Amino acid sequence: MEVKVLGGGCANCIKLADNTKKALEEMNIEADIIKVTEMSDILKHGVMSTPALVIDGKIVASGRVLTKREVVSYIESL
Repeated sequence: MEVKVLGGGCANCIKLADNTKKALEEMNIEADIIKVTEMSDILKHGVMSTPALVIDGKIVASGRVLTKREVVSYIESL
């Protein structure tokens, strides 16, 4: 599983990365969380507002911080 958090490193981006890490741990899924901070790389994903969460190449959220529960729900639906 490839998990990316897109954002410039702001508090919201850090919180999304933390919630994602907690969700993966809760589900016993081993995956590296890749933090994408370069604006050109973020735009390549088609994201216009950050933070954003990309799982296996699919944008699951953009422009808001997901809770741990929401991340678990998105992972389960994939």
